[in-house]
Amino acid sequence: MLKRDGYTHSLWQDNHEPYLPVNKPDPKTIFDVIIVGGGITGVSTAYQLQKAGKKCLIIEAYNLCFGTTGGTTAHLNTLLDTPYSTIEKKFNEEKARLVADSVQDALKLIKANIRDLDIRCEYEDADAYLFATDDKQVKDLEKIVEATVEAGLHMEFIDQIPISQEFLKAAYITGQGKFNPIPYVMSLAAEFEKLGGRMLTQSRVMEVKEEGDKLNVNTETDTWIADQLIYATHIPPGVNLLHLRCVPWRSYALAATLADDNYPDDLIYDMEDPYHYYRTQTINGEKFLIAGGKDHKTGHEENTERPFQLLEAHVRKYFDIKHMVNEWSSQYYESADGLPYIGHLPGTPERIFVATGFGGNGMIYSSVAAIVLRDMLTGLDSPYENLYDPNRLKPVAGFSSFVQHNTGVIKEYFKKLIPFEKISTLSELAAGEGRLVRFGDHSIALSKDAWNRFHAVSPKCTHLGCEVQWNIAEQSWDCPCHGARYNTDGKVLNGPAHEGLDKIAVDGQREIQANHKGLKKDF
Repeated sequence: MLKRDGYTHSLWQDNHEPYLPVNKPDPKTIFDVIIVGGGITGVSTAYQLQKAGKKCLIIEAYNLCFGTTGGTTAHLNTLLDTPYSTIEKKFNEEKARLVADSVQDALKLIKANIRDLDIRCEYEDADAYLFATDDKQVKDLEKIVEATVEAGLHMEFIDQIPISQEFLKAAYITGQGKFNPIPYVMSLAAEFEKLGGRMLTQSRVMEVKEEGDKLNVNTETDTWIADQLIYATHIPPGVNLLHLRCVPWRSYALAATLADDNYPDDLIYDMEDPYHYYRTQTINGEKFLIAGGKDHKTGHEENTERPFQLLEAHVRKYFDIKHMVNEWSSQYYESADGLPYIGHLPGTPERIFVATGFGGNGMIYSSVAAIVLRDMLTGLDSPYENLYDPNRLKPVAGFSSFVQHNTGVIKEYFKKLIPFEKISTLSELAAGEGRLVRFGDHSIALSKDAWNRFHAVSPKCTHLGCEVQWNIAEQSWDCPCHGARYNTDGKVLNGPAHEGLDKIAVDGQREIQANHKGLKKDF
């Protein structure tokens, strides 16, 4: 089974084995480009660059598709989470048209890869439906349709939608798609290696230093040298201005079989906040309904099992569920102004690039990034380079959410610790539970696994020092500030953190060691 950055299992990972790289890199090689991250963005970009004649190395901390690619709902849509009406308002009509052009180019690239490489990823063309259920949503929908048409896409109102939910007004847009992302990424990876690309998995990048006209990329075991580097890690590691411009979110999804076989052929979205979305995917001849929603900021939901319960209850209202197959959650990052950051990473040498802030449209923006970065790194003019430039000035419209988020971050730094019960009561933790507890003058992140074993770590996120929160659904410690996530033993699951949480020894099954050696670390 494919491993992923969560305790829950997605539909995709249960149906695939890990990709095993063939071309092992030689540390003596000087690469043109090192791509950090083995998800759909990293692999798509590496394939495009290798195809264009660059000598590339992919470095992945775990296995391919370990992160959000393994937890996506895989909508290939030009109907975006940040609608064209909002893009037009925050930017202008010309940039809204450029965004539409870029995502259409991305979908064309995906379809060309599938056709040219004969990728068996069960791709299907689809339309997308957007529907309103109250008067405010109707007004918003009318603006979205008008702006989407002005951006050059075909969208119009329609009297029916593919599911049995009541609505006041609906519209649909043609030229969308759906697929299984795992065989798509693995096929690109195989072709990348056939072209001479090199791949290193199970190796985390810890530091990047500029040495003369080269970059020294230090992993946990070796140093690699390259002319240029791309962070395709969902959010760049370390400390960077983009961490203050991107907000981490958790999204919830489920896969189910239907008793009445009434699977919708297309992509469907309501206009709730957060919104719900539905589609069907065929895997090995069997159909599955995929639904998602109930998003919240990472680390800001006290009970992360609740969104699953609410999502399942919502889906059962409109579909005849036969069997719940999978429930899972995954992470994404929203930019301050609604558009991704693709290009030079602010505050770093000019030879370091990034692709981040895709919101809920990572499947399509991953190929936008591949196109933009390929053109930039091969000296071609890109019509989209300035549009997605991470160094762009944010429009005023995005500033309020930016300030709001970072005020929350400051509160996390300085909030007082909540007093907890005495250490003797920790045995009351149920299997799968975690909490922050006081022990002497220190705070400890304590959890109990399914075998009733305690795991204790420092609650201080190694990125910028925020206090982590327990995610009971994914059995992880999540940082509410910038989205770093850790397993119960403190190992990094998601960046931007480089280092894991400090582990604290647990004496037997009940008590935390109180000696100075175990607790002398600065919490």
